[in-house]
Amino acid sequence: MTQTLDLFPIGNCAASGLIDRAGRLAWACAPRVDGDPMFCALLGDDPDANPDAHGFWDVQVENQAHVAQSYLRNTPVLCTEITDADGAVVQIIDFCPRYRQFGRIYRPLAIIRLVRPLVGTPKIRIRARPMVNWGERPAERTTGSNHIRFVGGETTLRLTTDAPVSHITAERLFRLEQPVAMFLGPDEGFDADLAATCERMLGETTAYWRGWVRNLAVPLEWQEAVIRAAITLKLCAHEETGAIVAALTTSIPEHAESGRNWDYRYCWLRDAYYVVQALNRLGAADMLENYLGYLRNLIDRTRGGHVQPLYGVGMEPALTEHFAEHLPGYRGMGPVRIGNQAHEHLQHDVYGQIILSTVQAFFDERLLRPATVEDFRALERVGERAFEMHDKPDASLWEFRGRESIHTYSAVMCWAACDRLGNAAAKLGLTDRADYWNARAAQVRTAIETRAWNPKLGRFAATFEGEELDASLLQLVDVRFVSPDDPRMAATIAAVEKGLRRGPYMLRYAIPDDFGEPKTAFNFCTFWLIEALHLSGRSDEARQLFEEMLERRTAAGLLSEDIAFDGAELWGNYPQTYSLVGLINCATMLSRPWSSVR
Repeated sequence: MTQTLDLFPIGNCAASGLIDRAGRLAWACAPRVDGDPMFCALLGDDPDANPDAHGFWDVQVENQAHVAQSYLRNTPVLCTEITDADGAVVQIIDFCPRYRQFGRIYRPLAIIRLVRPLVGTPKIRIRARPMVNWGERPAERTTGSNHIRFVGGETTLRLTTDAPVSHITAERLFRLEQPVAMFLGPDEGFDADLAATCERMLGETTAYWRGWVRNLAVPLEWQEAVIRAAITLKLCAHEETGAIVAALTTSIPEHAESGRNWDYRYCWLRDAYYVVQALNRLGAADMLENYLGYLRNLIDRTRGGHVQPLYGVGMEPALTEHFAEHLPGYRGMGPVRIGNQAHEHLQHDVYGQIILSTVQAFFDERLLRPATVEDFRALERVGERAFEMHDKPDASLWEFRGRESIHTYSAVMCWAACDRLGNAAAKLGLTDRADYWNARAAQVRTAIETRAWNPKLGRFAATFEGEELDASLLQLVDVRFVSPDDPRMAATIAAVEKGLRRGPYMLRYAIPDDFGEPKTAFNFCTFWLIEALHLSGRSDEARQLFEEMLERRTAAGLLSEDIAFDGAELWGNYPQTYSLVGLINCATMLSRPWSSVR
């Protein structure tokens, strides 16, 4: 089958994988989300077109006739049912175990696949073909009586199974007369009854996720879509450190043959801010609290100086960009990139996003660790940097590689940093510091209102003293820089919509960049437009456009980064946290209130 983004994520905030519509594990990295993709078929040879392809793990059913897939309700546990031509049915349950055990969360680097005969006696073939060193070669195998070890890469994995091991190593067709359990995890002995233990893990994992969802404050409408987006945002967390990655993949092009292939398996402080903001609206304080630990450690390292826009999930600053020479790329459209050159950029909005992410901790009584005066002092160093950089050129949130300007969005985020520090100081009773930061916020506001406002065009511009349009101007309302009924904002919204809207969808910007003109729309920006339409009193249009975006989701209920102008295909890395944030924010904003039905 042709490679597509119609994929189902599974994960546990340590391990993650993507299952395609054939029930094949097509993408999974080890030992972390930003590690070597031992299962790399998404960016490698198509297993259906090339019988010698590697980088996947599937369960083939002889004479397959039909495949149906769905998640177990309110979980990331995937159920795939494959029916053969005679009506026999195989069920595959895929999940990564996650539940509370011994006073902590059990979340191993492990994927469990349970294969069950539901109807009749189907014949199956199990093919487990991981690769190492970014598709350079198949992993070497050693076997035992009940396991297969995959050796030779950064991580050695062990597949423990109650199926005959030779059936798997020889990829032999066999009758599925009883359930098969497979546990792919660390290179350790499995000292328990495999089938019973995996079934127990399935039950406890299902209970964990349903318990987590049960505590979400979801809107009345579009609950299923919101819940699926929230679960997937949580899967993008690397819980050990608190990092939140922008997507689970690398190098899915923004459009065909574009060369715009980026590695998004890292923690962008901007993207993470939007994630915790959206989940806060649903009451998921656990994600915020864990991410704040990640931020505090970064702040300590930088001591208020230069902060990169992104870091590795282990807070690694160096993410040197290079190519994976052995992988052809998504549908053969390379290059496949490892690392991201944006770690070298100046993107001054990051200082605002650090403080905007953190300031809630000074007010939220639910948190296990409320913010302290010492935290405020550390944040003041970040605020000083924001004030210093508010009128300096940067690469913008869109990470232009070939030009710099003083970008309005970056300046507004620097204003927000100063403004929110004033709020935090007032909450702590530090009146002199509140006055100090409010004065700095006022100074930055004056600069923006003077230099980003274009009197000739009668609207805000994307750069100081400029004329460019940029969808990020729609965020001036969200950060409370201007009110939605401000005539200046109304004029800006109208200009952005006219200049950047393509049918139902929105561009980030329309001017050529380092790779030419954009040829796909950016899903997050379309959600920004939906918010702006609603706040401008055009709620019916906003709802109609929101429903359009829901129709564009994959079968898993998710979105990637980009979409073709005709809406026919998703492009860009997947699942994209930005896009899922937009879905949650718009559903929360547009939904009828619960009071309308109770």
